Amino acid sequence: MHKRNAIKFIASSVLAISSAAILGACSEKKLSFRGVDVTGADYARDLPLTDHNGQLRSLKDFRGKVVVVFFGYTQCPDVCPTSMQELSEVKQMLGKQGDRLQGIFVTVDPERDTPEVLKAYMGNFDPGFLALSGTPAQLAAVAKDFKIYYKKVDGKTPTSYTMDHSAGSYVYDPAGRLRVYQRYGSGAQALAEDVRTLLQEAG
Repeated sequence: MHKRNAIKFIASSVLAISSAAILGACSEKKLSFRGVDVTGADYARDLPLTDHNGQLRSLKDFRGKVVVVFFGYTQCPDVCPTSMQELSEVKQMLGKQGDRLQGIFVTVDPERDTPEVLKAYMGNFDPGFLALSGTPAQLAAVAKDFKIYYKKVDGKTPTSYTMDHSAGSYVYDPAGRLRVYQRYGSGAQALAEDVRTLLQEAG
């Protein structure tokens, strides 16, 4: 009798351990992203810059939202407006969840991109998106942390210069953790899918 109880106990223990292992595996299932999964990265940690309304910002200001960060400048002829337009499309694709998406545009051209210019530029895409700027030293520090390259390229006149810069977007989950790097040209659909994935994970 005791032997039979012992066998039952062992069997039930094995079943419980197996169930726990299965549940653990499910809870630790790696998410699949369309962009580059950079979960756990030790760079692009914060954005201590000022927005176009004059408010000093930090990533923690946007907790509860998926944050998409893009570096560019308002006189950029193609890459920047395309990226911002796609981000606006993503917000529309999300429907009611669109309020949980925060677009951030960081200018690499503070000389021409004044707060007024940046605010008007954001208005072309979504009035809820924010543009950030800072001193040359502040921007250089942030760009270094984000591994962003940018360089002034002289034009025919002192004010007609262009800016070479990295193209791509950094995507943060609602807890403020960097999760995805979206390459330029991936398209709005791919970004929308990754944003949905992060929102579903957060619940």
